[in-house]
Amino acid sequence: MALKETIETEYKNALKSKDKSKISTYRLILSSIKDLDISNRSGPNKKETDDDDIKKLLKKMVKQRAESIDIYKKNNRTDLLEIEQNEYDILTGFLPKQLGEEETKKICAELISKLGANSVKDMGKVMGELKKLHSDEIDFAKAGSLIKELLNK
Repeated sequence: MALKETIETEYKNALKSKDKSKISTYRLILSSIKDLDISNRSGPNKKETDDDDIKKLLKKMVKQRAESIDIYKKNNRTDLLEIEQNEYDILTGFLPKQLGEEETKKICAELISKLGANSVKDMGKVMGELKKLHSDEIDFAKAGSLIKELLNK
C-alpha cells in the first residue's frame, strides 16, 4: 500500500475513534501532501507525487517538530510540548526506523575507509555516498558531525 493510502486509512480510523489529536495531525499531513501534489503538477517539472516525495515531506515535518520540542523544553511549556511530541510520534511512525548513533558511526567509519577519505575536504564525497546508500535510515545532521569528528582524528 502506498504511503499516502496508509496515512488516509489511519486518518479514517482516527475519525472513527474520535481521537482529536490524531485527527488534527493526519489532516495536517494530508493537507501538506495535497500542497505537494499541486506544486508537483504545476511548473516546469511536472510529475506524480510518489512515496519518496512524501517521505521527504514527513522528514521535514519531523525536523520542525523536533526543533519545537527543544524550544518548549527549554521554556518549560509542557502543554505545547505534549502536543508537539504526539505529532512527532505520529509522523515518525510513517518513516523507516532511523539507525542509532553507534550504527551510524560504524557505517560512517566504514565508508570513510572504503572511499579513502582522510580530511574534512573529503566530507562531501562521504556524505554523498552515505545519502546514496542509506538515505532513509540515517539522520544526516548527526552523521555530518560524526563524519567531521572521524575525519579530524
